[in-house]
Amino acid sequence: MEVRYSHQLATRIEATGSNLCVGLDPRIERHGNEIEEVERFLDEVVAETLAQTACYKPNIAYFEAMGPEGLAMLKRVMGRIPEGVPVILDAKRSDIGETQRRYAQACFEGFGAHAVTINPFMGYDSLEPFLDYPGKGIYLLAVTSNPGSDDLQRRETGGRRIFELVGEFAERAAGEERGTEVGLVVGLTNAGEDVLAGLPDVPLLIPGLGAQGGDLSMLTGGDRRAPNVVNVSRGVLYGEAGSPGECATRYAEEIAGALQQAE
Repeated sequence: MEVRYSHQLATRIEATGSNLCVGLDPRIERHGNEIEEVERFLDEVVAETLAQTACYKPNIAYFEAMGPEGLAMLKRVMGRIPEGVPVILDAKRSDIGETQRRYAQACFEGFGAHAVTINPFMGYDSLEPFLDYPGKGIYLLAVTSNPGSDDLQRRETGGRRIFELVGEFAERAAGEERGTEVGLVVGLTNAGEDVLAGLPDVPLLIPGLGAQGGDLSMLTGGDRRAPNVVNVSRGVLYGEAGSPGECATRYAEEIAGALQQAE
């Protein structure tokens, strides 16, 4: 029987004592516009941060911008991340029917991601092609870290906030006992007790720490048991406070302290 995604993630968090997710968002212009240099750099980042990192989150846009060679490089980099370390492919895929099924194949079968970020705003049926992959996970955009999240995600309709309706998708998939587990993306810059209290206890991917200025004190809101990770991308890869390994250590310790206070 396939091990559930949340169990894989929880096992890794326990092994490292860290809830840090390192975002792999390489800026090719910082590496002489050479794909080989980017690949070497990312391998070094993984090697330096592995002991302090619960999972990795490559954002596919940075690799797509490098063309076919960039996507081939992404697959190689993901393939070298050690077994047992979850990799979340930040792709924010959204479509319907056969097109979404092809996206699911590309992410889970082609790239071998353990989890994928998904835009849920085309409705529950748009999620279904991703939902029958035992041992895999998806994270639905619920409350993102940009100011524009207030334009739609935090608005009320029929007495419910839209992000709460997205949370119901996660509960529905669990109730249907789908093979893929469904978590949520909750941006740290817009999180808070009122937001977290309105969401089910499912795995959370929490971006917004570091360059985006998110405040870890916002991580309150009840007795949550699902494994959650806080993502840092630029702050680790190109942090001004030291090497990627040093930056990852600092963020991992900062996150651990905040989560202890939130309990």
